[in-house]
Amino acid sequence: MKKTILVTGGAGYIGSHTCVELLDNGFEVVIVDNLCNSKIESIRRIETISGQSVKFHQADIADAEALSSIFQQYNIDAVIHFAGLKAVGESCQQPLHYYQNNITGTLVLLEVMAAQGLTKLVFSSSATVYGDPQTVPITESFPLQATNPYGRTKLFIEEILRDTSAADGLNNSQNPWKIAILRYFNPIGAHHSGLIGEDPNGIPNNLMPYLSQVAIGKLPILSVFGNDYPTHDGTGVRDYIHVVDLAQGHIKALQYLMKQSDDSSVCEAFNLGTGNGYSVLDMINTFSAVTGQSVPYQITPRRPGDVAACYADAKLALEKMNWQAERDLQQMMEATWNWQSKNPEGYA
Repeated sequence: MKKTILVTGGAGYIGSHTCVELLDNGFEVVIVDNLCNSKIESIRRIETISGQSVKFHQADIADAEALSSIFQQYNIDAVIHFAGLKAVGESCQQPLHYYQNNITGTLVLLEVMAAQGLTKLVFSSSATVYGDPQTVPITESFPLQATNPYGRTKLFIEEILRDTSAADGLNNSQNPWKIAILRYFNPIGAHHSGLIGEDPNGIPNNLMPYLSQVAIGKLPILSVFGNDYPTHDGTGVRDYIHVVDLAQGHIKALQYLMKQSDDSSVCEAFNLGTGNGYSVLDMINTFSAVTGQSVPYQITPRRPGDVAACYADAKLALEKMNWQAERDLQQMMEATWNWQSKNPEGYA
């Protein structure tokens, strides 16, 4: 019998790709999304790619009544929790909005799950919980410290999840929580069909959607935030991972949780990255070389909250979940351009 997974934020960039992978791996999918930074069209395209239907509910996870009603309609086996605001710069400008949305929404979700006796959860965290690391690559044992409100919401939620799991041991719970915390590095790329990809509202906050919109002529020039970091070319270095590899990491995490003993609590964090660091200028030059598209750019001041270098040691995910990234930077660039050139206005 197929297991049913509820996906919060499933109409979004990573969520939509994960829904495709879930369907391809024999799961039933129920999506909950308030569409504040995603499009309903992505749901239709998930169904086109997979040839299967998904159940979709437009609702906010902070609405306990709506969420409870959805849980009562289906026999949910586990939850993958993506829903949340995610722009570093915006979080610095609107910290209260980020704390209210991300943390309160997660608390309501956890309370509703507990009331339903549902305790398997894969949480969408971020490498921002490592703050400005002293060294790279970053392992899961590094100190946790965020440098911006977005990162702090992820860090606070991680602490909430660890506390919730630890309480099971104190209370001799008969249905202990099983939680996988996935710390993403920088997802880019798109599904090979070009039907789903990253389609941010307004001006993109992340490098690759901005870069590709400049390449297609939708935006005039790319701003490179700072060229005085202690990196090989002065621009920030990040670990970029293909979104399909990332999505497949969620399947592995679910399978890992489902193998755990019924009577023991689990709360483990895993890095999902490639282990390779590329600078902003590396990304611009590689994109131009792979696609043949020129990308005009200008150097501008650093953004608040950004760090110099951040890339992963993802050995733990390979050891425990049998997951590792498979797609290289060229494939990421090809997939990004395939999506952008086929969808110059995004899902519109």
